[in-house]
Amino acid sequence: IETALAIIESQRIKIASKQLRASFFATTQLSHDFYIDLLMRLHQLKPSEGHDASALQANERARARVLLEMLTEAGADINQGIDARLLERERAVQQQINARAEYQFRLLSDKHTREQREAVKRELNTLIDELQQVEAIIRETSPRYAGLKYPQPLSLPDIQQLLDSETLLLEYALGDERSYLWAVTPTTIESFELPKRAEIEALARQSYELLAAAETSAPKQARLAQPVARNPKKANALSRILLNPVAAQLGKKRLLIVADGALQYIPFAILPEPGAKQGAQPKPLIIEHEIVTLPSASSLSVLRREFAGRAPAPKIAAVIADPVFEADDVRIKKSGGDLATTDNKQAARSDKGQEVTMSSPDVGATGVQQRLQRLVFSRREAEEIITLTPAGTSFKAVDFAANRIAALSTDLSQYRIIHFATHGLLNSQYPELSGIVLSLVDEEGRPQDGFLRLHDIYNLKLGADLVVLSACQTALGKDVKGEGLIGLTRGFLYAGAPRVVASLWKVDDRATAELMKQFYRRMLGEGMRPAAALRLAQIALLRQKRWAAPHYWAGFVLQGEWR
Repeated sequence: IETALAIIESQRIKIASKQLRASFFATTQLSHDFYIDLLMRLHQLKPSEGHDASALQANERARARVLLEMLTEAGADINQGIDARLLERERAVQQQINARAEYQFRLLSDKHTREQREAVKRELNTLIDELQQVEAIIRETSPRYAGLKYPQPLSLPDIQQLLDSETLLLEYALGDERSYLWAVTPTTIESFELPKRAEIEALARQSYELLAAAETSAPKQARLAQPVARNPKKANALSRILLNPVAAQLGKKRLLIVADGALQYIPFAILPEPGAKQGAQPKPLIIEHEIVTLPSASSLSVLRREFAGRAPAPKIAAVIADPVFEADDVRIKKSGGDLATTDNKQAARSDKGQEVTMSSPDVGATGVQQRLQRLVFSRREAEEIITLTPAGTSFKAVDFAANRIAALSTDLSQYRIIHFATHGLLNSQYPELSGIVLSLVDEEGRPQDGFLRLHDIYNLKLGADLVVLSACQTALGKDVKGEGLIGLTRGFLYAGAPRVVASLWKVDDRATAELMKQFYRRMLGEGMRPAAALRLAQIALLRQKRWAAPHYWAGFVLQGEWR
């Protein structure tokens, strides 16, 4: 099996296209799973010979390899020395993709025929294939790419050097016959056998559906009461499987979670703390633990290496919020009226119970027709952040200014925090088309390109310490076996941010504004680290009756560097 894996690796590294490399790697995961399982069976027979450490390293070798290589490429700037005509071709194809994807979005948001839907889908397929081919040629002809030395997945001692005494790494690998958990501290490793993938993923999916439930015809309070009532049973069952084996090690430590499969969709913050006394109400994990997610332990090492010694950006925060999505928005000039007054009226209607959610159709994958609703409370979110920063150290773009031009501006590299408060657009079939929705019309109501898509994000050059995606489903993406979720989070990691806060489901507009207010007050007002500030903000909402349901506070997770 080791000889087979060596052959697989030698073939994988020859593939220039990162998409094809990820696809090829996905087809080889049975070999990696077999190797991990074999090592763990050897560990059971000979527990003192370190086979569990070898299995952990094998699991790292099977995870997020394209991400590791992309982060290395970002630091090397492989476009230097490339024929200008080739780079121009790449830009032209990207622009064509943006134009057709925008047309597709507007088409699917209105009446259309099946022939129209299939035609634009074919056009996008062709353009995406062409872009991948151009990117592959760039890599093959790049002098810097040719000289790159990609990082190797970490061994146990390397992983332990990343940790401190207050941090526990929990790394999961799901298998068809049995699954595994490794618990690692700076000085120890313990491993555990868990149930098979099907059992764990069934519980995870059921839990996610209950947590994320947002769109039904039932009244809002009755709808949210159901997940509150039923989810503890699923969460308790998941906790028993995933956390009971390491209950004695948890203490009050920070938890680094490297999840697998459907576990990537579950916020570990909601899982009950194991070991509660009989009859006692178990506390959610967030009460005692700071929780950070990682694609792999090796990804943390690469992030630290790539950002080591980088000088902090000179300014504090850039906020892009409350874009204009529709031509009938009250902010369009022809509609008249005072902007501040209409904002207050819309907010008042929301205060009285109007349901406003950050929702994102999976355009291109499902063809869902859905109107983008204005996110009134995202404006308050932006204003709260700006008030916490000294004059001259922040930037706010709202209304029509919250547009694609602002998001692509090189000025964003001057800010340590970049915050988007708007709709997210998830395309789980073609992750390149996922993105952030900005103003789709100008001051006169004329349509304009308002999408910041994943390939746009890859081209950003940020100096940010933190990117916050206060929009729905921004932590999700296409789940590629062995690679994990390919989506917006890794786009911003590639663009220069060592940590990203993003969401796992369609989050509530007003609850999110409250969460972000709590988050930034602790981070900017009290000087807390982002991971610690997010934890206390989520606890603050949990303790308010109105927002106590996990649906409101648990959707946001921090991925990347916790320090």
